[in-house]
Amino acid sequence: MPRLFTALEVPRNVAMSLSLLRGGLPGARWIDVENYHITLRFIGDVDGRTADEIVERLDRIERPEFQISLNGIGSFGSKKPHSIWAGVSPSQEMSALQAEIERICQRIGLPADPRKFMPHVSLARLKACRLDDVVRYLSGRGDFHTLPFKVSRFVLMSSKESVGGGPYLTEEGFPLMEVGAGTNRSSVEPMKSYV
Repeated sequence: MPRLFTALEVPRNVAMSLSLLRGGLPGARWIDVENYHITLRFIGDVDGRTADEIVERLDRIERPEFQISLNGIGSFGSKKPHSIWAGVSPSQEMSALQAEIERICQRIGLPADPRKFMPHVSLARLKACRLDDVVRYLSGRGDFHTLPFKVSRFVLMSSKESVGGGPYLTEEGFPLMEVGAGTNRSSVEPMKSYV
C-alpha cells in the first residue's frame, strides 16, 4: 500500500514562481515542480479497508473555498538544515480544514500527528550542506511571496517509498464549497477501491 497524505495543490503559475528559487545551494536536491504541494495531514501506510474509510469520511467534509498565498522561505533543522521550504500565509479556513482532517484520522484509529501543523511547500532536501551556504541562500531570497490563489479542493495523495520529494500521485479530489453556494458533491470522482 502506498503512503497516503492529504494536501492542497499548488497552481501551475505559483509552482513556476517557486521554480525560480531552485539553484544556488550546493548539496541541495531540488524537488520537481510537479510535486509541489502543501501537506495537511500525513497518514502513512494503511491497509485498503482503512484507506477506503478515510476516503469515505473525507468526502463528507463541507468547508468553504478560501484563498492563501506563499510568503517567505526558510529551512528545517536549525544547526544541521535538512530541507528548504516556502511558507504559507496564515488562514483560519485552512487551519480549520486541517483540524477536521486530523479529527477524522484519530476517530478511525490513527495516532495523532505529533508535529504541530506548519503549512509549507518543500523545495529541496539537503544533504551535507554547509550552514553558511544555507544562511546565504535564505538571506538572498527571504522576501519571496506570491499573489493570493484560490483553494477550491483538497486531495488525497500517495507517494512511493523513496528518499522523499516524490513522485506523488493524486488518488482522490474533494471539492470545497463555493462561497455563497450550496454543497455540490456531484463533481467528486468515483471512489477508488483500495482493497
